[in-house]
Amino acid sequence: MTVTVNGQTQQGCANVLEQLTQMGFDPKRVAVEKNGEIVPRAQYEATPLKEGDKLEVVRFVGGG
Repeated sequence: MTVTVNGQTQQGCANVLEQLTQMGFDPKRVAVEKNGEIVPRAQYEATPLKEGDKLEVVRFVGGG
């Protein structure tokens, strides 16, 4: 299965949490949009991925 993450094709995982972990993202420090809808952090593990899904992952960065 393939999914698109931030515009790049990736091998898909079973759910959002697994995808984030596989790609090296810290799930506590990102926001995720799946197919145009925000995924609540508490639902990352319960949100399945399927062929063709599109994810946008935004990292939180501190600064000043």
